[in-house]
Amino acid sequence: MATSSESLPQDPASSRGQTRKGLTLSSFNWLGVLPFFLFALMFLILPTLTLMVGAFQDANGHFTLANIGKLFDSNILSAYQISIEVSAASALGGSVIGMLLALAAIQGGLPQWIRPTLMTFSGVASNFAGVPLSFAFLSTLGRMGLVTVLLRTYADIDLYGTGFTILSFLGLTLTYLYFQIPLMVLIVTPAIDGLRAEWREACESLGGSGFHYWWHIALPILWPSILGSALLLFANAFGAVATAYALTGSSLNIVPILLYAQIRGDVLHDQNLGYALALGMVVITGLSNAGYIWLRSRAERGRE
Repeated sequence: MATSSESLPQDPASSRGQTRKGLTLSSFNWLGVLPFFLFALMFLILPTLTLMVGAFQDANGHFTLANIGKLFDSNILSAYQISIEVSAASALGGSVIGMLLALAAIQGGLPQWIRPTLMTFSGVASNFAGVPLSFAFLSTLGRMGLVTVLLRTYADIDLYGTGFTILSFLGLTLTYLYFQIPLMVLIVTPAIDGLRAEWREACESLGGSGFHYWWHIALPILWPSILGSALLLFANAFGAVATAYALTGSSLNIVPILLYAQIRGDVLHDQNLGYALALGMVVITGLSNAGYIWLRSRAERGRE
């Protein structure tokens, strides 16, 4: 009877050599992601743990719930409300405009150079924020900004006479849209690319119109990606501090500016209350990001 290869005894030295080889390769593979874990530990995990602990301490390091209780003061609740409204408005506007831009560039029949140009601009503009962006909008839509002066000189439109000011809810929302729209373009483009041409052809062969295709096929497939992207844009705007502080200073009561005043200010300095404010922001942005991850996974399952 022929003996099968499975029944032959294995050389122990050979097995140990294969084990050591696999262990060595696995060890080198872990070295590749080690910098990421170190970066996440130093700049994400440890700071988050620090503010979580500090939110439940007083100035002497004793445990207290007073900082959490102060979050329900009318001034702080108003700051959270305004921050949520600004973030929601910029997320909604960025989602709608960004979605339309991406659809026009990908499926709108435009020249081929439009898409790479839009994607390149979106990659740059989505990271353009902080003091440079604030200065750009002040130079454009400020009281003596370029657009303001041109409208007043050539169109006899006094922009600030209508009640508009760049240092307001509307002004901050418009500023946020500058990086929210490109970010939406970058996020939603892969989802639009996932729409197969065969689906539209099948709809048309069955007598369906363009409205039927978008209402019954495309939008049901895209809505998890669109809603998830809107949640990501909301979290992105809610955590922006440099742009808001450089643009409005203390004229607009939003959480990032109030947090900065508590941590670094000379008048409202209460570091532990600042930790509590930051903890509230972490909870809100964390819920938004969790919703985005869940919706993205659902969108990926829907395209399989």
